[in-house]
Amino acid sequence: MSGYQNGLSDTTCQGPLGSGTGSRRSFLQMGLAGFGTLSLPGLLRLQAQNKLQAGEAAESNREKTAVIMVWQPGGMSHIESYDPKPNASSEYRGPFSPINTKTPGLDLCELMPRQAAISDKFNILRSMAQKAGGHPAGSMQLLSGDPDTRDKPKPRLPDWMSVANYLRSKAGPRQNPLPAYVGINPPLEYNGPTYLGDAYSPFTVHGNPSLPTFSVPNIGLSNQGEVSRLGRRSTLRQNLDTLERAFDQAGELAALDEFETQAMTLLTNPKTKEAFDLSKEDDKTRDRYGRNSWGQQLLLARRLVEAGVEVLTTSLAGPLCGRVNNWDDHAVNQHCFDAMKFRSPAYDQAVSALIEDIYERGLDKRVLVVVTGEFGRTPKISYAASTGAGDASAAAGTIQPGRDHWPRAFSNLWAGGGMTTGRVIGATDKRGEDSVERICGPGDFLATIYHHLGIDSSTTLIRDFSGRPTPIVDHGKPIPELIG
Repeated sequence: MSGYQNGLSDTTCQGPLGSGTGSRRSFLQMGLAGFGTLSLPGLLRLQAQNKLQAGEAAESNREKTAVIMVWQPGGMSHIESYDPKPNASSEYRGPFSPINTKTPGLDLCELMPRQAAISDKFNILRSMAQKAGGHPAGSMQLLSGDPDTRDKPKPRLPDWMSVANYLRSKAGPRQNPLPAYVGINPPLEYNGPTYLGDAYSPFTVHGNPSLPTFSVPNIGLSNQGEVSRLGRRSTLRQNLDTLERAFDQAGELAALDEFETQAMTLLTNPKTKEAFDLSKEDDKTRDRYGRNSWGQQLLLARRLVEAGVEVLTTSLAGPLCGRVNNWDDHAVNQHCFDAMKFRSPAYDQAVSALIEDIYERGLDKRVLVVVTGEFGRTPKISYAASTGAGDASAAAGTIQPGRDHWPRAFSNLWAGGGMTTGRVIGATDKRGEDSVERICGPGDFLATIYHHLGIDSSTTLIRDFSGRPTPIVDHGKPIPELIG
C-alpha cells in the first residue's frame, strides 16, 4: 500500500512554523463573521506553509480510505461486554451470562445480543493493554502513543486523527466540499493537534442528532444575500492581500487560494448541508440505528464518511450512559451492573446497525470502524457508597458495586477495513486481569489505524515545536489480523 513514507533527511514532515500565531479555531469552523475577518497570517497561512514545506503525498488520485472511531469515554468493562468470565468466582464474574456468537471461540456478554448475531462482520481484540491508570494519560496513550503514565493537563503529542488530517492535507487540493476530519460530539478533553496547530482539529458538531431541532450552523448557506455578502468580503480581502504578497519571500501565499476556496465551499455549497441532514435518511434506517443520540450519531458518521469525510470520531457519552454521563463505573458514581444494563440496549443497537450498514452499502473495504475506550474496568468487583441517586445509581449513601480503572487488559472492536472478520484475537487470563496472548499496546493500535489510512507509521516523522523530527509512532506495528 502506498503511504506517507518520510525519511529524516529531506522528506521529514515539517511541523507548522510559529503555530502559536494561528487562531484557536479551525478555518472550517469560523462561520460568517470569522471568515470576514480572518487574516493571512492566521490559519490559512498555517495550512499553506505545511503543504509547501512538506510536498505532496500519495493517494491524491484515488478514493481515500476512512476511519470511524467510536469512543467510550471512561472505559467500558470488558467483563460485561466482549470478554466475559463465567467461570471466575463471584468476586469477579458479575451477574450476566455469556451468549454464543457466529464466531467460534467468541462469547459475548448477554447484554450484546445484536452484536452477537453479526459477529461474522467484526473482530474482537481481547488483549489490549497499556500502562496508564488515569483517564488523561490513558487516553493520551491510546490516541497519540504518549508513553507517559502521569496525568497531564494537556497532551504532548498530536492525536492520530489530527496527524492523519495533517498528512492527508499534503496530497493536494481537496476536491470534496466536506472537511476531511469531523468530530460528532468528539473526544476532545485529553487529546488534540498540539504542535500541528489548531487548523488540524476537527470540524466539530455538537448536540443530539435525534432531536428535531438539531442542525449544524454555518454550512450550506441558503440565503443568497448572505452568500453574496460573503463573496464581497472575500474579494475585498483578496485585493488588500496583494500588498502583502509583494513581501512574500517563500511563495507560500500562492497556495492560500485553495484553502480559502475550501472554507467558502463549506459555507456556500448546498451539498455540505445535505451531507449533515439526517432527514434525508428514511425512517426505517433511522429506526434501525435507534432514535436516540448514540444511534443518530453513528448514522450521521456513516452518512459523512460515505460522502467523503476521511476521519470521523464520536463519543458515546451523556445521559444514555447513566448518572455520570460516561462509562466510568466506580461504585461511588453508579451501580456498575445497572449502568451496563441501562446503556447496553442503545449501545448494542447503534454499533450493530453501523457495522451492518457499512457492509450492506459496500463501504467495508474503504471504511474501518474501531470501537474502544482508554482502558477496561477492574475484574474484581469493589463496593462503596453512592454519591447520588440517578439513572443506574442508588440514593446517596447506598452501598453498591463498581469496577475501577484497569489498563492491564481490555477489549476493542474492529470492523470493515477490508480485513477478514469473524475472529477473536488475543486472550486474557481466567479472571480477565492480564492480557496473556497476542498482547497489543497503544503503538500497535495506532499503527494499525495508520496502515489503513495509507500512512507508514514506521518511517513517518513530523517536526515538533522545537523542530525535532518526531515519529508518529515510536513503538508497535500494525496488527496483522486487523489488516485488509
